[in-house]
Amino acid sequence: MNILAEELNRTLSDSVAYGFLSPVGRRMYFPKGIVAQSDEAKEKARRYNATVGLATSHGEPFYLEDIYSAFREGEFKPSQIFSYAPGGGDRTLRALWRDSMIAKNPSLKGKRMSLPLVTGGLTHAISMAAMLFVSDGDEVVCPDLFWDNYDLIFSDLIGARAVAFPFYGEDGGFNVSGMKEALLSVKGDRARIILNFPNNPTGYTPSKDEMRRIVEALVSVADSGKKLLVLSDDAYFGLFFEDDTEKESLFAYLADAHDGIFAIKGDAATKEEMVWGFRVGFLTYASKGFTDAHLDALTKKTLGAIRCTVSNCDRPGQSLIVKAMQGGDHYRVDKERLFEEMRKRYLIVRSAVERHSGDKVLTPYSFNSGYFMAFSTNGHDAEELRTYLLDKYQIGAINIMGRTLRLAYCSVEPEGLDEVVDTVYRAAGELWN
Repeated sequence: MNILAEELNRTLSDSVAYGFLSPVGRRMYFPKGIVAQSDEAKEKARRYNATVGLATSHGEPFYLEDIYSAFREGEFKPSQIFSYAPGGGDRTLRALWRDSMIAKNPSLKGKRMSLPLVTGGLTHAISMAAMLFVSDGDEVVCPDLFWDNYDLIFSDLIGARAVAFPFYGEDGGFNVSGMKEALLSVKGDRARIILNFPNNPTGYTPSKDEMRRIVEALVSVADSGKKLLVLSDDAYFGLFFEDDTEKESLFAYLADAHDGIFAIKGDAATKEEMVWGFRVGFLTYASKGFTDAHLDALTKKTLGAIRCTVSNCDRPGQSLIVKAMQGGDHYRVDKERLFEEMRKRYLIVRSAVERHSGDKVLTPYSFNSGYFMAFSTNGHDAEELRTYLLDKYQIGAINIMGRTLRLAYCSVEPEGLDEVVDTVYRAAGELWN
């Protein structure tokens, strides 16, 4: 094992994170190689810097005029578009994202957490966490309604085994008791869980009371002696449409909840800043017992994982996000406009679903947030309904595991939403009544 990895492991050895490190996680480190030496040279090589494999002239990278001219003249230096980004991301962006996290999650104020690391989108953030903290054969707890990429990441890539529990409880809300039972069923003295709110595919976020009970349940499991890794997938964070829905991330409450809870937050500019194609995500760590040295060691291990997978992330995307967040003319107005538009579509869909409350062929899952809503097909084949809708009515929907049909109302104009919902019920009736 590399001596740098051994040093990081020694630093983490008295932290809750250490026991979760996978074999890859234990071996991982940020090398003092080209990137580290280049970073040092930026500070000290005032005469000549012959470290970076980047073709430059007069301090700026060479570029294709056909690309540079697509940016508004005078807005960016060539280095803000064409240069490599630092391995952990643009430092200004990381600080801006941390500050915005605290603004959106007031419970985080004053709590110790790592400076967010930039990843190549949220999928990359979750994959990095899986690579570092989940091993082949480990059990990962997850609700039974989840984004299908979890299977690809945790099961197919890592070799972990899912421990699923029903997402909804008997009251139609989040199944807190089922979550706790699943965690306690995991073999050994530590357990891993991933939770996604607003949830994909259901579009559900726990209420304030449910979130309080989720935190209490997790702390109770930790009090029993089982250490927990809790990964919050906050892909759709902020799209909360009901007053009683919890508006803060679970990560905010777990950041200093218990010495035995290792909290990880994966989020992204993807939806929050409306830059879907930029592929700029973030990974942040916290625990009540973490010291600055622990957070530094975790950061360096993650930098190593980023280095050996994508090297570094999209530079122009990061520069553009920084510019918008630092005072873009339309930044807040555009974000508020998107939120109000999504809330409008949510209300239309909610009303349309309520009109079909007597129809038993489909059962809508409770939804209150995000981009989606979904139906249980009540034992019928969701793939059959998906293809029937596509072939007969030219309406696209998503089949989830053969028993759930997901509608992304975010991508349908408001005037078409009533027709979409009505047609889904009509098609299900034609197939199964």
